Amino acid sequence: MNWITNYVRPRINSIFSRREVPENLWSKCTECGTMLFHRELAENLNVCTSCGHHMAITPRDRFKALFDGGVFVEVKVPEPVADPLHFRDQKKYPDRMRAAQRNTGEHEAMLVAEGEIGATPIVAAAQDFSFMGGSMGMYVGNAIIAAAERAVTLKRPLILFSAAGGARMQEGILSLMQMPRTTVAVQMLKEAGLPYIVVLTHPTTGGVTASYAMLGDVQIAEPNALICFAGPRVIEQTIREKLPEGFQRAEYLLDHGMLDRVTRRTDMRDELITITRMLLGLPPAVKGSLPRPEPATDDIPAPVQEPALENPAPSQQKSKTTKPKAESKE
Repeated sequence: MNWITNYVRPRINSIFSRREVPENLWSKCTECGTMLFHRELAENLNVCTSCGHHMAITPRDRFKALFDGGVFVEVKVPEPVADPLHFRDQKKYPDRMRAAQRNTGEHEAMLVAEGEIGATPIVAAAQDFSFMGGSMGMYVGNAIIAAAERAVTLKRPLILFSAAGGARMQEGILSLMQMPRTTVAVQMLKEAGLPYIVVLTHPTTGGVTASYAMLGDVQIAEPNALICFAGPRVIEQTIREKLPEGFQRAEYLLDHGMLDRVTRRTDMRDELITITRMLLGLPPAVKGSLPRPEPATDDIPAPVQEPALENPAPSQQKSKTTKPKAESKE
């Protein structure tokens, strides 16, 4: 027993056998500070299991939870002109685009898909706030028009999930022109008599709120989502007054009539199925019900009948008992 055996050798073994723990196994809730295991958080659709705070979720993960079996087909969106204004601030616009594509793994700030929810065919579009703040550029305008045209062609309702910081400044006036373009696309749905449902997520601001995000037949929001045109800080600096608690949050707008529902993300799928089928005049979806199988009559053998005996044995003959006639009394 010496210090080499007791200390040096275990120390060397621990250094070389140490396994690195991935950094993305745990996430910290920005609202309550609880450390959440990544699998548990993903199963709860990025909603904190401790305080119920709704964290950001990508459109692809949202669609996997929305569509039946997580199966959907992406709708092709026409490509706009790249960097039409040759804009540059601290970086060139194409460099910012490539960085956003590398960080998010998506081509642009909106994903359009088609599939079924509760056996009801729909077309859906969702913005990705992690892609340059979900800003509305020409591609987003093309995506909404493509989604509306696809919905009209297939005669399906359109469900849109908004999350944006407003118009994309790198495209200037061309970005602002997407406001009337998307408004016309929504009008196409209304003229075709198709439902248009908007789910406003945190945050939905600027020109997105001033156009397609507030034109839905039904307006639903996630809890505590910021929904506004100008942010509360800008308004406070302008009017130099303190705003009410929860001003421009989803619950505040619901109380003042700007929203129809505030629904948790974990309940959103069932809510959208119910509303969509109601607007289409379909019967309510029945959960977990399957048609009862018909009995297979061809495979069931017929019961075997015993042949009748010509001369049954005396024991098998039924004894007939006759009652004696009552003697008549004269």
